[in-house]
Amino acid sequence: MAISKKIRSQIAQGSWIRRMFEEGILLKRQHGADRVFDLSLGNPVLEPPSEFRTELLRIARDETPGTHRYMPNGGFPETRAAVAAALREESGIPFTPSEVIMTCGAGGAMNVILKALLDPGDEVVVIAPYFPEYVFYVDNQGGQVKVAGSDKGFQPDPASIASAITGRTRAVIVNSPNNPTGVIYSKETLAKIGQVVLDAERRLATEIYLISDEPYRKLIYSGVSYPFVYPHHVRTVVATSHSKDLGLAGERIGYIAANPADPARADLIDAATFANRTLGFVNAPAIAQRIVARIQRATVDIDAYRKKRDFLYSELTRIGYEIVKPDGAFYMFPRSPLPDDRAFVALLQSRLVLVVPGTGFGAPGYFRLSYCVDDRTLEGAIAGFEGAFAEATARS
Repeated sequence: MAISKKIRSQIAQGSWIRRMFEEGILLKRQHGADRVFDLSLGNPVLEPPSEFRTELLRIARDETPGTHRYMPNGGFPETRAAVAAALREESGIPFTPSEVIMTCGAGGAMNVILKALLDPGDEVVVIAPYFPEYVFYVDNQGGQVKVAGSDKGFQPDPASIASAITGRTRAVIVNSPNNPTGVIYSKETLAKIGQVVLDAERRLATEIYLISDEPYRKLIYSGVSYPFVYPHHVRTVVATSHSKDLGLAGERIGYIAANPADPARADLIDAATFANRTLGFVNAPAIAQRIVARIQRATVDIDAYRKKRDFLYSELTRIGYEIVKPDGAFYMFPRSPLPDDRAFVALLQSRLVLVVPGTGFGAPGYFRLSYCVDDRTLEGAIAGFEGAFAEATARS
């Protein structure tokens, strides 16, 4: 079949996350599902909260005409108002419905934002380790990715970000709590990034957006308030979803929220609304919009994820793995006991434990594991982690 050379190349480079997930499917067929321990994919194991089912049943019984028809491309006015009200309460920032667009998840939101901002050849700075799909999202809009680094604790390095910014830079993407590390970017770090961007704007006579990808914002274990990025740069826009905090990954519901302080926010929202339509999303799903409008303050049982994190962190550090303890999301990013992270991932796979090499996240020498799985999988994986670590240590 004659597919484009570009897509053929991208498939070959493809996401390591999906590649390992598909390897897991094959291994389960060969060895039995109960003997394979797949920690590769961030597919939330917790079911949605009871409020979701209550609203879903209510909508299913609602025979009001027009319930399932098109709505404005930006979403139902009442849903945008509910999101804005929740954001005002959570952040203390005066959001209104006009700063909010409902989207098909955070992935849809990111593509819409980038479509609204980028001209061909424009650049976007991402911070390693980063979610690998960012590279494809930027490429979708004709942009180029520039990679900045982070420190040993996975906090972004402001100097590295400054070095990555050029006259073609249109955006810097931050992701906190971070996928793959689970690290939360501190308020101090975000303030430094905001200053770096402002200094670059003045030096280069340009405008640069800070795009904050926040699907894990409500999955925090430290008890601290989430450090919003809005106060640190006027040109800030957030992409988020309810895939993780409400356990609705398959429903593809999220939103964009532009900084109320941005003088160009109306243009950005207009462009993003247009992009929502022309990228083929048209609008976020009607049923999902109507449900999340009523359950903005509900979440899955976050303490269940905390317990999984604590169990896995305790066991892996007991074995000898070096790990920055995550404060959010549901990932860990241990250092590989072998210099070649792909070789170590293969070693784990031989013991029927599936994780993702750090190379796929722009951070060779590490690997990502997801603990949003059932306890049997976590507990069953420990023997494989222990055996692989012993073998890797013996090799080196």
